Amino acid sequence: MFGNTKESEDSKKTVTTSPAGALNALVKGTVIEGTVRCDSDLRVDGAIKGKLSCSSKVIIGPTGSVEGEIRCQNAVIEGIFKGNLYVTELLNVRETAEIDGDVTTNKLIVQSGAKFNVACKMESGASANGTVKHFDTKTANDGTGTATKAVAAGTPGVRN
Repeated sequence: MFGNTKESEDSKKTVTTSPAGALNALVKGTVIEGTVRCDSDLRVDGAIKGKLSCSSKVIIGPTGSVEGEIRCQNAVIEGIFKGNLYVTELLNVRETAEIDGDVTTNKLIVQSGAKFNVACKMESGASANGTVKHFDTKTANDGTGTATKAVAAGTPGVRN
């Protein structure tokens, strides 16, 4: 108990990992310039100038701003973003958001009131080879006046 220092030295060497679903936060008034990488969710209420790479969700709060590049799985934007945004799954743009730049995402929600001035490319994040599916509108008529729909790879599809 009193004379054994080996046990206390070993306990100092233990490395703890963040639990799944942990949230990192950058509070209002904090500014980071450079590259930020994280595995768990990140909420930005301060400012980041540079690159942000997150394996999970990025939330830019109403007072938050990011200028540069973001690569993440999901994103919720309530504040300001300027630059290149790459989201492999869902991008949710709230009514208080201001976004300028280039956006690549799989799914997109833009709420009324948001400022969304971007060049947007929609592509599947699950695509293994990185190919993009292009959708074309084709007219197909089987003589009964059925409606047509947007189809992939130029193959017409008919809705009955």
